Amino acid sequence: MSNQNTGSSDVPHFPRSAPIEAYGKGGFAFADMSHRGSLLCLPDGIWAWDVTKPEEIDEYSLARVFKAANAIDTLVVGTGTDVWIPPKHLREALRAVRVVLDPMQTGPAVRTYNIMLGERRRVAAALIAVP
Repeated sequence: MSNQNTGSSDVPHFPRSAPIEAYGKGGFAFADMSHRGSLLCLPDGIWAWDVTKPEEIDEYSLARVFKAANAIDTLVVGTGTDVWIPPKHLREALRAVRVVLDPMQTGPAVRTYNIMLGERRRVAAALIAVP
């Protein structure tokens, strides 16, 4: 993983959205693949995400979300094992591009993302890996 301008790798791990099959032990499983670290799940692919704690979530780390905002209605944010109240300016920035921010711990976020994806909703997820 690199620390490029988008806060994630330049190449997706998977070229479209996919349900998360498992999480824990510092990573995720999806589409018969596994990834160690946090993930950014967007309609155009699943990307490595360099965020390890909620305090690192900002416009910079969510640059890919802002770029893909016209294809996203809801961003589910998995905050690891922490509870996180997003800063007002981040909520307002996402609202300005018509994306609803829904933060919760990573376990519930994975389940919510999978359900919304199964319902064919316009959802993305930013998921912090948990031990």
